Amino acid sequence: MTPLLRGSPMAPEVERSLKQRCALSTPEDTTRGMFFRGVLETVRRLGGPALEAECRKLLPEKRYLDFYSYPVTHFLQLSFLAAHLLADACGGFDEAQRRLGRQAAHDFLTSVAGKTLQMLARDEPRLLLEQLPTGFRLAVSYGERGMTWTGPTSGHFTMKRNFMPPAYHEGVLAAVLEAVGARDVQVHGRDTGVLGAEYAVSWR
Repeated sequence: MTPLLRGSPMAPEVERSLKQRCALSTPEDTTRGMFFRGVLETVRRLGGPALEAECRKLLPEKRYLDFYSYPVTHFLQLSFLAAHLLADACGGFDEAQRRLGRQAAHDFLTSVAGKTLQMLARDEPRLLLEQLPTGFRLAVSYGERGMTWTGPTSGHFTMKRNFMPPAYHEGVLAAVLEAVGARDVQVHGRDTGVLGAEYAVSWR
């Protein structure tokens, strides 16, 4: 892929995180095309066509098919660049990652697979979270996820060998809970390793 924009330097810790995550991936680690399209749409909506064009320069494909699989390294570079370019508009890099995560959740939930997941959850946030590891397996080829409960409407969602940073999946988890009617959703992620994270989730 094309190197990240030389004229638009990332914060050193952000660039270091990106390089670590890419270095730990294999060719078998893939994600769906719908998420590439969602990032580009978010950049166009929040940053305009010029920023979208900058992101497209990074990509080897001109068109992404929703349920076709593409290398996660390509998606990492795209999403990190997009969050970097949208940081001012969103209130920081992490907040931009949350916006991208929300978009990813929306794109998946409006797909056939996502609608099936919501149907099985019967608009119950607890059931949705228990089904969510299955949803992730439909969306990406890598990683392990699980849910442990600390109360009727709270618990910890854990991820192992997951490539996206915590802020991104804070956005994903908040959006999927809100999609089934959860209110006052709180999601707080923390790294448990370069590719590991734990998310404290709660709602009412």
